[in-house]
Amino acid sequence: MSMTLAELLAPMTPEQFFAEYHDRQPLHLKGTPAKFAQVLSWRQINRLLDQTHIWSSHSLKLVLDGVPVPPEQYCTRAVGRDSAEQLMQPLASRVQEWVRRGASVVLNDVDSLTPGLASVSHALESAGLGKAQANVYISWQSHKAFPAHFDTHDVWAVQVEGEKTWNVWEGRADYPIGHPAFRNQPQEHHEQAKGRLRAKVVMQPGDLLYLPRGWYHDALAEAPASVHVAYGAHAPLGLDVMNLLAERALHDSLFRQPLPRQDGSAPAKFALSQRVQALAARMAELAKDPAVMAALERFIATYRFERGGNDLLAWRGLAAPAAQGAEEGAEGGAFRVVANGAKPVRRGADWVLKTGGGVLPLAPAEAEAAQWLLARPDVTESELRAAHPAADAPALLGKLREAGLLVPT
Repeated sequence: MSMTLAELLAPMTPEQFFAEYHDRQPLHLKGTPAKFAQVLSWRQINRLLDQTHIWSSHSLKLVLDGVPVPPEQYCTRAVGRDSAEQLMQPLASRVQEWVRRGASVVLNDVDSLTPGLASVSHALESAGLGKAQANVYISWQSHKAFPAHFDTHDVWAVQVEGEKTWNVWEGRADYPIGHPAFRNQPQEHHEQAKGRLRAKVVMQPGDLLYLPRGWYHDALAEAPASVHVAYGAHAPLGLDVMNLLAERALHDSLFRQPLPRQDGSAPAKFALSQRVQALAARMAELAKDPAVMAALERFIATYRFERGGNDLLAWRGLAAPAAQGAEEGAEGGAFRVVANGAKPVRRGADWVLKTGGGVLPLAPAEAEAAQWLLARPDVTESELRAAHPAADAPALLGKLREAGLLVPT
């Protein structure tokens, strides 16, 4: 599964985005529920959480009304997957207790865990926007996870479940980076620096919100439950040029020589000043070196995370196994409901389902099954067959897919 920047921004074009919004101002784009349906769903969230040993107190965090929950209150000590050392591993029963109290669940660094999550990162990185890392934020009505703040990267938020209201403020920090000088500022500073309210953005499934680096914002779930995936696009910086030049300077003896000894005298101070000027001049020469520029161009062009690309059978020259049919628990076996409240209605002796493309006739058994199905967030064929054995499950799923009411996840 892959996605392009054009698909991510649709109906806006990438050309308009780069001309008017990129690194300039926030952007809210309305979408349809189907737009990001394959990025993430409740079923996929539960499936990921059930992979117990991939999570720790660093990758799964709980936050209640702006206050982080201490790891010892929702984790237990367990042996890590990568070493014999113990770590704090979330315990489902304890997480459940905090969720019932309204704690938000934050899943960090998830952009390689499913094809859907990786698809948005692929769109951002392929467009040259830098390394794209993703966190999932699961919030409950009237419980705010974080106060007003800025991020040290561009934010691309995609809403996949429920609603969330974002306060976008007028204030913007001056290109902050992940350094204590920017991360350790007190909340009082942020409350003053955020400025006046610029916009109140209501995010619904399929919506996209772009915030340039440093832009102040906060968010609150309005629906009973809300899920959005926040992709952080980390672009190459001017500091990266300095790092590259420092590597080149290792091979220049002038930078390896000791600086002039200082004894407080004017000649010693003058010698130091002369040396610094010589170093600066040599650095300027290195910056003009075609080899340095070529290395910098390669660095920017390849500035993305490596994810996916594994095909063990193909590497051995063996044929891949035939695709398996949809089955419960398989990645392609579930269908996401994007019906926007559609439900069967009776017209005389007949049952019909109103859709965006017209009216879909249904048999009585199909109508009962469709009413049950469309009230769910997602469904598998086996679940439908078990709940409504009188209905032809494959045929009904096919009808609803053609009508645009279901999308595979």
